[in-house]
Amino acid sequence: MGKTYFQDWGVTDYNEAWKKQEVLFNSIMDAKKAAREGNANPDTIDHYVVFVEHPHVYTLGKSGSENNLLINAIQLQAKHATFVNTNRGGDITYHGPGQIVGYPILDLEALGLGLKQYIHLLEESIILSIAEYGIKGSRLDGATGVWLEPETKNARKICAIGVKSSRYVTMHGFALNVNTQLEYFNYINPCGFIDKGVTSVQKELGKEIDFEEAKQIVKKNIEKIFGFNLI
Repeated sequence: MGKTYFQDWGVTDYNEAWKKQEVLFNSIMDAKKAAREGNANPDTIDHYVVFVEHPHVYTLGKSGSENNLLINAIQLQAKHATFVNTNRGGDITYHGPGQIVGYPILDLEALGLGLKQYIHLLEESIILSIAEYGIKGSRLDGATGVWLEPETKNARKICAIGVKSSRYVTMHGFALNVNTQLEYFNYINPCGFIDKGVTSVQKELGKEIDFEEAKQIVKKNIEKIFGFNLI
């Protein structure tokens, strides 16, 4: 495979970031097509890992239900939030300040990965990252993402995962709550669940987290788990 580039888009509107993702996604799709037609070397196709922070926004996956958004358009506006239907998997989630949103745009075929294995590795990257803060993350059977105490009445999600894959090329990704304003989750059934909570690194530790340091920790663990050298 080719090189894997790291990009930090800082604070970017969700729809703008989606368009930028599509550009990178389509560049990989075009390169794969050229390789299939014998016009390019498949070992030179580049990949991307993008970090971004979004203004307040609720996004709904293609398999989700708008009934899981519990406020109307006027209330959304009052919360300075927007609502977007997306083409990723999963149900409804929230993105906002203090949250590391990661968009790996990869050719899983070149990596020798299936979609389930890819999601498992994303989860593992986050589990390792929060472990550096002394937080034990786990998986919950039948649900994606990273959870704390998943098999208890106190189950709470710290990282959501929602991915799109087409011809083994991925987009969208994960959202790790670092210093996230968790009250925004009160206006949805997060990922469709009505009986489970949401948390953040800040809430678990009782103090604000150095956000740039947190990004470096997640980046390092993505490199470790996937065997990348992010450029």
